Amino acid sequence: MPAAKTAIMEREAMLSGKTFVLIGAALLIGAGASAYVLHAHAPSHAAEPKGPSTAVPAVPVTAAHARKGDVPIVLEGLGTVTPINTATIRTQVQGTLDSVDFVEGQNVKRGDVLAKIDPRVFEAQVDQAEAALARDQASLKNAQVNLARTQPLAARGFATQQLLDTQDSQVAQGQGTVALDKAALEAAQTQLSYTTITAPFDGVTGIRHIDPGNIVHPTDTTGLVILTQLEPISIIFTLPSTDIPEVQKAIASGEASVDAYDAANTHKLDHGSLMLIDNQVDASTGTVQLKASFPNEKKNLWPGSFVNIHLTIAIRHDAVTVPLTAVQQGPNGAFVYVVDAKHVVSARDIKAGQSREDKVLVDQGLSGDETVVTAGQYRLKPGTSVEIVSDNRKDVVQNATTASAGMLP
Repeated sequence: MPAAKTAIMEREAMLSGKTFVLIGAALLIGAGASAYVLHAHAPSHAAEPKGPSTAVPAVPVTAAHARKGDVPIVLEGLGTVTPINTATIRTQVQGTLDSVDFVEGQNVKRGDVLAKIDPRVFEAQVDQAEAALARDQASLKNAQVNLARTQPLAARGFATQQLLDTQDSQVAQGQGTVALDKAALEAAQTQLSYTTITAPFDGVTGIRHIDPGNIVHPTDTTGLVILTQLEPISIIFTLPSTDIPEVQKAIASGEASVDAYDAANTHKLDHGSLMLIDNQVDASTGTVQLKASFPNEKKNLWPGSFVNIHLTIAIRHDAVTVPLTAVQQGPNGAFVYVVDAKHVVSARDIKAGQSREDKVLVDQGLSGDETVVTAGQYRLKPGTSVEIVSDNRKDVVQNATTASAGMLP
C-alpha cells in the first residue's frame, strides 16, 4: 500500500506541473498579443513626412493650324469616257476591195482616203449615163430647131396648129428626158465616188477588219474599221438626283467646271466643261446622268475607260478647313480639340462640311486662327496639358490604333 500510494502521489505531482506549464504558456501568448495590438495602434514617430504631389506630365500630340481661304465645293461621281463621234466605216457599194490606205491606230483627218474599191463597173455606168445624156440632148436640140421653124409658118397660115402643138410637146418631152439623164449621171457619179472611202471626221482608226482582195458589201456588220474621235472627247457620269438644283445653279452662274481623275482618284487626267444634265432621272437608282466635254490634247482619256469626276459647283470664300484627322465624333456630333496659348486643350463642337483631299470644311465652330490636335486625341479630355511635337518626333505620339492593339500601358 505505501508503494502504491507513493506512485499515485508522484502522478498527481506530474500532472500539476504540466498544468502550471500550460497556464504559463497561455499567459505569455496573451501578453504577446496585447503587445502587438498596442504596437499596431500606436502612432509611428519614425515615419517620414509626405512630400509635395508629383505633376502630371503633358501628353504628346501633333497639331495643325486651322486654315482660312477659298475652298471649292466639289461633287464627285463615276463616269465612262465616251467619244463625241464614232463610226463603223462600211462600204456603200458592192465590189472588190482594191486597197486599204490607212495604218491601224493612225490619226486621220476628215476627207482622208481610207480604202478603195474596184471602180471599173461604176465608171462604165457613168459612161453610159453620159452617152444617154448626149443622145437626148441632141434630140432635144433637133426638136427645138423644128419648133423654131414651124412657129413663123404657122403664124402665116402655112403650118397647122396641130403640127405646132406636136413639135412644142416634143421639145418639152426632150427637156424632161435630158433632165432624167442628168439625174442618172449624177447617181452614177455618186456610186463611183463610193468606191473611194474617206474619213467622215477627224479621229483615230482602230483594228482593220478586212483585207484587200475581199468582196465587200454594204450589209457587212463589222465594216472595214471603226473610226473614233478623241479630240475633243466626252465623259458621261452620274450624280444623285438631289444634286440637280446645285448643279443647275452652277451652270447658270458659269462656275461649273469638271476635272477627270484616274480610277485610283489620285492623278488628274484633264480639265473640261459641263455640257448638260440628262432630262430624266433613273428611278431605280435615284441618279441622273451628266455629260462633260474635255479637250483631251494629251490623249489621257481613252474611250470606254472608267474615271472619277470632280464637278466644282461653287467657290466658298474665307472658308475654314482643318486636317481630316483632327475631327472626332462624340455623343453630340463632330468636335475638335483646340490648344490654347498655355498648351491646354478644350473640346470645340463643330459643324463639318465636305471632306476631300484629307481636309474637312468647317461650316461652324472655328474662326480660322485656332490650333487643333491632329493625333493623340484618345488620351485627352478638356483641361489636359499637351506637348506639341514636331513631325520628326511624331513617333512618340500614342494613337488609338496602338492602344486598341494592347501596346500602351
